[in-house]
Amino acid sequence: MADSKELQELFHSCMPLFIALGDEVRLNIIEALCIASQNGHTEGLNVNEITRQTNLSRPAISHHLKIMKSCGLVEVTQSGTSNYYRLTFLDCTKQLMKLGYLVEEIFSQE
Repeated sequence: MADSKELQELFHSCMPLFIALGDEVRLNIIEALCIASQNGHTEGLNVNEITRQTNLSRPAISHHLKIMKSCGLVEVTQSGTSNYYRLTFLDCTKQLMKLGYLVEEIFSQE
């Protein structure tokens, strides 16, 4: 049986993800990374490639990638002098599914 404290803790743990997903620029970056992955760029994209696809400055992209990395939406790998960013939704998805199940459980008790 779910309680309000558990729900509050889970919402709190998902807050960084909600913040990251609540920005249009970051959604555009997610879209660019998804398209790159579909087109065979399994290593991801570097900041220059993301900049070209989103028409944003490098500092702006770097700022948004930092937020996305901190909540687990992207991971970075280094290849030579370049950092490549790719989506890592697995852990985020698990947290959101857990939250969804908990909310569903609470509403089904009414």
